[in-house]
Amino acid sequence: MRLLTAAVTTVALTLGAQVATAAPIEIKFSHVVAENTPKGQMAMRFKELVEERLDGKVTVSVFPNSQLFGDNKVLEAMLLGDVQMAAPSLSKFQKYTKQLQVFDLPFLFKDMEAVNKFQQSATGQELLTSLEKRGLVGLGYLHNGMKQLSAGEPMRTPEDAAGKKFRIMTSDVLQAQFEAVDAVPLKKPFSEVFTLLQTQAIDGQENTWSNIYSKKFHEVQPYITESNHGLLDYMVVTSAEFWKGLDADVRTEVKKALDEAIAYGNDISERKAMEDRQAIIDSGRSEVIQITDAERAKWVEAMKPVWKQFEDEIGADLIEAAAASNN
Repeated sequence: MRLLTAAVTTVALTLGAQVATAAPIEIKFSHVVAENTPKGQMAMRFKELVEERLDGKVTVSVFPNSQLFGDNKVLEAMLLGDVQMAAPSLSKFQKYTKQLQVFDLPFLFKDMEAVNKFQQSATGQELLTSLEKRGLVGLGYLHNGMKQLSAGEPMRTPEDAAGKKFRIMTSDVLQAQFEAVDAVPLKKPFSEVFTLLQTQAIDGQENTWSNIYSKKFHEVQPYITESNHGLLDYMVVTSAEFWKGLDADVRTEVKKALDEAIAYGNDISERKAMEDRQAIIDSGRSEVIQITDAERAKWVEAMKPVWKQFEDEIGADLIEAAAASNN
């Protein structure tokens, strides 16, 4: 009897030790922008909420500024289990699904209200699941905002862009967009843009107010055209293997925390866009050019044929549904 009791005690102590020393689940969250951007602040808010609500069960390690991976490599790394969460720009998913190219089409959305309307619609929510056959799970949309054009010379009409070299993300749609105005698009990592601009290896780039300001592009680009010609948003994504491997209660809490963090980040994005635009103006380093309606119409006329060019890949119905969100 004494031996049995001792054996039971030993087993209990061993199991107790295993429970006590069970390692928490680590979520490595990789992104390419600065911590003071909407995405950077969203990621930190997500970390706070998860660690507060899942005390000891889950930890979140955030790696900003391409410390772990650039957006071109992070999805491959995710499928290998080297990172569990990321928020690449929607352009980065074209090798996994052609449908998300809809968000790159120039002059598709008139403002962020239209973007929200489309992303929260049944069609927009269905797009989050378009990656599952490739082993990825879309968890939500994160805003950065509308894109502006910067360059070493003022740009008011499409003719002003002709022959100039512009950095773009890895996107066939964005390549076609610049080719439509006879410019030269160059696919380069975000982390290299400042140096490329500073050394004048490229003439310009397209980006949101918060990215232009946080990465100091306005200090090496004397002109920014307020074009609002495109959208730069992100999809928060994880691997299907990791997501489905979480216990249901943990997954529910992580998703709830993420939804709150995304809402928090989107509020910051809206506010920060105008604050950073004003900060750029106040800096005196870059002139913000406001184009007239007639000038804008010329840009639209030059770039809108790109919609038709990618209609077969994206789907005419999808483009139509997105465009209808402007009404």
